[in-house]
Amino acid sequence: MEQGVVQIYSGEGHGKSAAALGRALQVAASGKNVVIINFLKRTQNEEFMKRLEPEIKIFRFEKSEDEFSQLSEERQKEEIYNIKNGLNFAKKVLTTGECSLLILDEVLGLIDNGIISVDDLKHIVDAKSDEVSIILTGIHLSDRICEIADEISKIDAMNYKIFGE
Repeated sequence: MEQGVVQIYSGEGHGKSAAALGRALQVAASGKNVVIINFLKRTQNEEFMKRLEPEIKIFRFEKSEDEFSQLSEERQKEEIYNIKNGLNFAKKVLTTGECSLLILDEVLGLIDNGIISVDDLKHIVDAKSDEVSIILTGIHLSDRICEIADEISKIDAMNYKIFGE
């Protein structure tokens, strides 16, 4: 059986989520299941992404359409509750072996916003079996977060125009 790894896609540049999705497609094409949990942002092309099921399942536990930092304190508390439900779901997915790859998209932003600690994230990652891989994405990286990972990819910002924008 293949050994699972913990990968981080980090940096100021665009493409972290796209890189994670590309990996998800590779894993799904090999006949394995993928779970993606999005945090702090909406999935682009949500209807199209649903067509990837059942091999790739995408979840978002937050209810608000607005950016977390723009929410009132009361709404932030509600969203933190929803986010923590998403993190509990991630841990359940890992402990039950429901997938070969778990992607926690923008999970590093939860640390940036003080919603979880690095220790909280490490506790979730530690729940994985040897055969499961995890991809964590987000902008900011610290030495403590790097200790969680087997592989780190840094995506830098560049001045370019994406075709069609």
